[in-house]
Amino acid sequence: MRPEVNAFFDPQTYTYSYVVTDPQTSHCALVDSVLDYDAASGHTSHESANKLIEHVRSHDLTVEWILETHVHADHLSAAPYLREQLGGKLAIGEKITVVQQTFGKLFNTGPDFSADGTQFDALLADGAEFKVGNIAARVMHTPGHTPACLTYVIGDAAFVGDTLFMPDYGTARCDFPGGDTHAMYHSVQKIFSLPDATRMFLCHDYGTEERKEFVCETTVGEQKRHNVHIHAGVSEQEFVSMRDKRDATLGTPKLMLSSVQVNMRAGNLPPAEANGIRYLKIPLNVL
Repeated sequence: MRPEVNAFFDPQTYTYSYVVTDPQTSHCALVDSVLDYDAASGHTSHESANKLIEHVRSHDLTVEWILETHVHADHLSAAPYLREQLGGKLAIGEKITVVQQTFGKLFNTGPDFSADGTQFDALLADGAEFKVGNIAARVMHTPGHTPACLTYVIGDAAFVGDTLFMPDYGTARCDFPGGDTHAMYHSVQKIFSLPDATRMFLCHDYGTEERKEFVCETTVGEQKRHNVHIHAGVSEQEFVSMRDKRDATLGTPKLMLSSVQVNMRAGNLPPAEANGIRYLKIPLNVL
């Protein structure tokens, strides 16, 4: 029940993507992929995704799942490209529909955009079970950062998305549309109910003034003992007060408006307009 986990770091967005493999069957899942995007030129490329493809092909792996922990606000997903190249079922939490409805209105997507999650192959509910090869996996709905956030527990490894960062960095913000600090607190308690030895893999690391290197792996026990925002003993009200106060000082992520309107479409770019060009919309004076 111990998958092999290979991490791939994108320094432009501080994002970790993963190939999670059952060594017995060579079947794998891909978690939180990155589509390279240059905001200044509007140009996309597949350099980061190709690293995952190279790993899968060089190790003769079979992709069963392409998993998204949530609709990311800091990078674009390469999921459709990976599915085209490698196969696999693209999955996200069933609450994606809440995110699609909220941001569909913000971006005025119109009647051609379906806010029912059908862009994905599978919408996963809390407690859903699946397998990666012979390794049992299950879904934990862990909202707070967004309504659709999931933690994937694959064998002895948990992939928590943006819910938690390294213990010396804390927790994710909860001030995006649909975010909720109280929900975040209870989501973390669910994660803390996992065995202390559970390996925890993070979607991002930004380092700290004291720790310059980037790290993607910790454990549930380390988080419970040392997380600077929400270690064991921190009450719900203490956490909510701290998180709300901190969130009030944060600016909008620089790629949020670009990434959300792509990621809510399962990583597909908006449809081309009459001139054959695709456009990203930037709503003014709203957020």
